[in-house]
Amino acid sequence: MAAARAGRSLGEWPAVITRAGSRKDRHIGQNWSSRLVQIPVEPQRAGNGKPALPRRREPDLAGLAAFTLDPQGRVASWSVTATRLFGHPALAVTGHDVCDVLMTGPGQRQLVGHALAEVAAGRVWTATVAGGSLGEGRFAIRCEPLAGLGGALVIAQRISPQHGPSWLSEAAARIGGTLDLTQTASEVADVAVPAFADAAVIYAAERLLAADELTSLRAGHGALVRRLAGRLAGHDVAVADSLLPPGEVLAFAADTPHSRAMATGGPVLFDQLDGETAERVGRRPGGREITAGYTSFLAVPLIARGVVVGCVTFGRTPASPAFNTSDITLAGELASRAAVCIDNARLYHRERRTALALQRGLLPGQPLVPAGMEVAHRYLPVGASVVGGDWHDIVPLSGGRAALIVGDAMGHGPEAAAVMVQLRTAAHTLAGLDLPPGQVLHRLDAMAAGMSGVPFATCIYTVIDPSGSSCVAAQAGHLPPVLVLPGGATRVLDLPPGLPLGLGAESFQVTQISLPPGATVALYTDGLVESRSRSLDDGLAALRDALSSALAGPRATLGTACETVTQMLRQHGEDDITLVLARIRQ
Repeated sequence: MAAARAGRSLGEWPAVITRAGSRKDRHIGQNWSSRLVQIPVEPQRAGNGKPALPRRREPDLAGLAAFTLDPQGRVASWSVTATRLFGHPALAVTGHDVCDVLMTGPGQRQLVGHALAEVAAGRVWTATVAGGSLGEGRFAIRCEPLAGLGGALVIAQRISPQHGPSWLSEAAARIGGTLDLTQTASEVADVAVPAFADAAVIYAAERLLAADELTSLRAGHGALVRRLAGRLAGHDVAVADSLLPPGEVLAFAADTPHSRAMATGGPVLFDQLDGETAERVGRRPGGREITAGYTSFLAVPLIARGVVVGCVTFGRTPASPAFNTSDITLAGELASRAAVCIDNARLYHRERRTALALQRGLLPGQPLVPAGMEVAHRYLPVGASVVGGDWHDIVPLSGGRAALIVGDAMGHGPEAAAVMVQLRTAAHTLAGLDLPPGQVLHRLDAMAAGMSGVPFATCIYTVIDPSGSSCVAAQAGHLPPVLVLPGGATRVLDLPPGLPLGLGAESFQVTQISLPPGATVALYTDGLVESRSRSLDDGLAALRDALSSALAGPRATLGTACETVTQMLRQHGEDDITLVLARIRQ
């Protein structure tokens, strides 16, 4: 024992004491350690300051209180601990209806009725309640049936406050993990319910979402908002979405709490829903019953970068304390963090809409392919919200011919896309004039040279003539076409490369190519064959192999081949991908 105590200062004891689980376990054997029982203890000192034996930690039941109710809800017995917890002496409550002496808050009579019905059916009922004559704070209540006597045994305990910096830190970590607007709003509602409130609904200003108007609501004006998400404690998401459908556009009158919060930029406390909102939700199945259960509300504006972008409304039932000043502070901090995340998601959504609109502008409509040809095309953007400079077009010409054009502007983003929209439109118009490929590229070069901020763009212009089984082509710094022969053999066509558009080339050489029966011409952009992890030569070899494999079969279609090749090669891509396949019908 002395040796065991040598390294320990006076009064210190180990964090746990280990003992054998039974008498026979005290005979130390091979499996003795696996049968040990660990008992938590606390270090102790005697009153004289000398070390005392450690005491085992037990659950602290001092905060529990108990009393009984008869089947009608009258207090049948009242313990000393109930007097300590609630402050009411036994003589003041015994024989009285619990709803007259303790559960006196709004909606608490209904709660007691529900609890007595559950107990009468032999079930245990639990809830968290606050307000009325209970005293300060929130209380956990458990009602159990009294066997053979009827009525209920009620066990109660005060709950320490849940909200604070740690809750806000956790909330901040859970919000904004994605840039999806609806998902971000759902995350805000999820962290608020049930930790802070029994209900939460997130709204965004409709003008901001639809028209990108960064103007705050003025006092005296109604608010036009879009509901992004809603959550109701005790109900799954499907129920909340049926009562509070995400995406629904609502017009709140100027005197509603939602409009006042957005107009003033400050929180608004209220104890009942406005008539229009209550009627709207009440028209849906179960809506009237659910909304009637809320007795305290708080509307808080969502302010990001100095602009009100929406509001969040919280609701609490009688089982929770009414919103107070401390809650307003917490709600304001949560709303501040949520507003920035929601606005980031909104900005991302706006950029994505812009990118998609530009991408649609880059793609040709339904092409009019001459009867003697087959054409398939595939375009894959670099990302969901990033637009590049790839474009392609198919223009029918006289005599059953068709012009196939593929271009690429350097860089990404709206600037590159805007340049290529102009060049594609000009190329389509020039092709319709049936100008030779060299002249078309020359005019596009002059046009690009006059644009501001255009580093350069590449382009290949080809005209396929089914009647002559031939193709004429000219390049402006673009990658050469690949010819795929029947059976799968491939070769890269050797064309004069030319200078990219915008560099002032004097001319662009035109090459005429004879197309064997069943041959396929492949036009593409560099995103299909080149990346930081793959050289251009390796990429071209991979493209030739993919084309050979996809077109080798006698029944291979251009559409299927186009899809197969782009999917095979896109895993290495870091840029837009465009592939156009064309061949003369046999």
